[in-house]
Amino acid sequence: MDEQQKLANSKEVLAFLATEFPKCFSLQSDAKPLKIGIFHDLSERLKDDTRLSKRLLRMSLRHYTSSWKYLASVKEGVHRIDLDGVDGDQVEKEHADHAATQLKESKAKAAEKRQEQKKQTQDKKGFKARAKIPGKGDSKDKKPAERKVKQAAPKVKVRELVDDDLKVGVEVSVKVGSSPMPATITEVAKDGIQVQLNSGMTVKVQRAQLRLTL
Repeated sequence: MDEQQKLANSKEVLAFLATEFPKCFSLQSDAKPLKIGIFHDLSERLKDDTRLSKRLLRMSLRHYTSSWKYLASVKEGVHRIDLDGVDGDQVEKEHADHAATQLKESKAKAAEKRQEQKKQTQDKKGFKARAKIPGKGDSKDKKPAERKVKQAAPKVKVRELVDDDLKVGVEVSVKVGSSPMPATITEVAKDGIQVQLNSGMTVKVQRAQLRLTL
């Protein structure tokens, strides 16, 4: 037999045993308790088959007999079978109790493992949720104190200037560009009126550009 055709793992070995001894090993339907000493019988039947070693055969057999399906089949009074499916001795109470205990412990471990995996998944989700960075412009994630509130500038009451208003120190509103700006008259001349803006800059404007601030 070519080396490459050797069975590599328990899954392949069990599939091989189910094919070679279909009345003994079952992978699909319900299992049946195996004859005590079945490993010796297998070793004898397969002694000329180079596809698997005794070590892998023993490991695969242990895997089969520890499955939930097999443990559930080991009940008191049920007949054990040999490689050809022939009934043999009945399962004793001691062996049935041992199988029931193994099955219970195995299911408990599986449930504990599932619970632990579920907890780890929930912890990861919780960590991701806490680490989430709010997107820019997402006002829902901003605290009220962090929100910038635009307040409308208070409206300034003004009126047209009369002759008595044209005095140095009078506060006025001067239209420079598109928006009116607060200023103070610093000089009144025939060619125009000089005012000082709040920024400190002085400009000369015409009377029509000014309004008295009330």
